[in-house]
Amino acid sequence: MITQALLLFWEFFKIGLFAVGGGPATLPYLMELTNRYDWYTMTDLTNMIAVSESTPGPLGLNMSTYAGFKTLGLFGGVVSTAGLVVPSLIIICLIAKFLDNFNENKYVKGAFAGIRPAVAAIITVSVLGVCRVSLFAEEAGTYTPFIKTIILCAIVLALLQVKKLSKFHPAFWLLFAAIIGIVFRF
Repeated sequence: MITQALLLFWEFFKIGLFAVGGGPATLPYLMELTNRYDWYTMTDLTNMIAVSESTPGPLGLNMSTYAGFKTLGLFGGVVSTAGLVVPSLIIICLIAKFLDNFNENKYVKGAFAGIRPAVAAIITVSVLGVCRVSLFAEEAGTYTPFIKTIILCAIVLALLQVKKLSKFHPAFWLLFAAIIGIVFRF
């Protein structure tokens, strides 16, 4: 149990340390864990993304708690969540100590100028992975589209292009999609 708890802490510590850009930036790391451990599946991750987008709290935090809880119960949830949060706390404390010089440092500015495009690429890869799992069924190396799901995605995407409708809160769109999913039994 201790070995498993240390492994949970370590894996989520690494995610917390390197997932620059918030919740969406944790996706590639969380996806990679599905290949290495049986803590959760890609379907679990996709479902957690849906839950995380409709509940308070960042995706990485919710997923780390879920993976830890599923693996070692309440203790595992606390350990994996701590693993994700501790790096941020350490970094924030260090930045706060040197804040006056931090913002104006040319190396820091240069590092963030380089990190931003990398984060955009990482998030894009994650979005494509989520789309693949959400819109297609993978069977024996081939992908079969979920036609109803693709149509719903296209409808919501089209409606979001209408200026008046795009101002609706994201919770509205999630509720709309949930109702459609229940009515049409997705």
